[in-house]
Formats: sequence, C-alpha cells, structure tokens
Amino acid sequence: MHSLSRMLIPPRCVLIAFLFGLTLILSCSAPVQRLTGPARNYEDAKDMFKRGRFDRALEFTDGLATATPPTEFTARAQVLRVVIYAGQLASYKELAETYAKGAAETKNLPFKAAYERLRHDDLQSGAAAALGLAETAHQLVAGSMPKELTLEVPFPSAEGPIEVKEFSRVKSGGWLEPDQQDAAAIDCLNKAIDDALAGALSGDRSKARTALATGSTKIEGLDFALFLGNQLVEGAALFDRKHSRDSQKLKTLCNEADEVAQAALALLKDNPSKDKEKEVKKLQERIKTTLKNV
Repeated sequence: MHSLSRMLIPPRCVLIAFLFGLTLILSCSAPVQRLTGPARNYEDAKDMFKRGRFDRALEFTDGLATATPPTEFTARAQVLRVVIYAGQLASYKELAETYAKGAAETKNLPFKAAYERLRHDDLQSGAAAALGLAETAHQLVAGSMPKELTLEVPFPSAEGPIEVKEFSRVKSGGWLEPDQQDAAAIDCLNKAIDDALAGALSGDRSKARTALATGSTKIEGLDFALFLGNQLVEGAALFDRKHSRDSQKLKTLCNEADEVAQAALALLKDNPSKDKEKEVKKLQERIKTTLKNV
C-alpha cells in the first residue's frame, strides 16, 4: 500500500519537496562574510587590474601603499603599483616617440600639429607615471629592500599585442583617426603592462602568466630591486634635454634609483652573486650616464 502511494505522488510534488528542503539547508548554512577594509580594497584592485582598468587599481591601492602602520597588504600594494606605473611609463614613452616620428615624417601640416600635440600629452602622462613610480619606490625601499616580495594579482584578461600594428603607419607619416588613436593607446598600454609583469618576474610573458596562474607568486627582493632601479632610470630619461627638460625631477628619479641600487648591494652582502653584482654596477652606470643629460 505504501509503495502504491509513493507511485501515485506526482513528479512535480516530489520536485517541490526537494527544492523546499534544499532551501531550508541553504538558509541554515553559515553566511559568506564579505571582505572589508584593506582586504576588500586589495581585492577590488586585483579585479580592476584583471579587467585592464589600471587607473582604478591605482586608486584602490593608494591608501594601502601609504598605510601607517603598514598592513599585510601594504607591500603587496606597493609591488603592484610599481608594475602598473612601469607599464604606464613604457606605454606613454612609446606613444610619444611614435608620434614624434610621425610629426617628423608627415608632409601634412594639420597631421604634424596633431601628432605634436599627442606627443606633448603623452610626455606629460609619462612624466606623471614616472613620478608615481619614484614615490612608490621610496615607500617600498624605505632604507632597505625586503628579501622577498609578493606579487599577488591575476594576469590581465586582455593580453596586449607584441607590436602595435597602427604605429607603423604613424611612423611613416600616415594618419590615424581619433578612434584608431584610442585603440592604439589601449593596445600599447596592455602590451606595456604585460611586459612589466614579465620584467618584474625576470622572464617573458609566458613565464609571468604561468607564475600568476594561481593569482600570486614570490619575487626575490634583489631581482625586484634591479627591475625597479632600471625602470626609474627609464622614467628619469623623460625629464632630460630631449624630452621635458626638468633637471630637478631627473635628479629626483636618479636619486631614487641610486637608493634602490644601494639596497640591492645590501642584499648581496647576505647572499653574494657575481652576476647580480655586475647587474647592480651596470644600473649604477646607467644612473651616472642619465645624470649627464641634465
């Protein structure tokens, strides 16, 4: 009789009963706690970075990078900001150089004027990124470079090209429409960020993507110091006689680069390496050469 009763129960009733029971189970489960404070800010920064919204990632890490006393996210925020600023710096520098070449090659006066304006704007943006990099370097080193750092961020969803195809047209004096200029700028930035990740991890894009497959990887402090120091020298060059002509800012970036080089040498005392020592010396020579261009 009981078996017959079960057979007569409509399937819809069984489904409703199942869903009702499932609802009760879920309602009794412990609620998922939402991240707050520094943890939430860093999580948002990682999300923005993955989506290619690098300016927003900088906004979310601003307070974390300057936190006093430091939180567990302070050094991580500083490392991420170095990568973003380095990518922005390289991107704006390449854009400025490309439009300078276009302005020199084109025979069309309106094109020439437009490209010169773009070069000026990109130099200004690159200079801002260079100063941001110097500030972050000062925060990170603060007298000494940590022996080990953490880069905790996913690889960006939109991978940049190896080369920005529109640039060949510009360099030959051809014209890019405003929407093409915008697209080229995005490609250039994505490319530069990918390259910055590779540089920070002492490898190529493939190595960087693999290292960040889990969303986090460790970096030797000495390796990161070499990367950071060389990026500061690249930034200092934007203030030389050929670019923005600002000797004080050039000296500021070179001084920060020298502080990073000194921190790298301090790390070498605990873990000597002839090859790494040569790299630090090469960095110091770059600093001296750049200072001559004041």
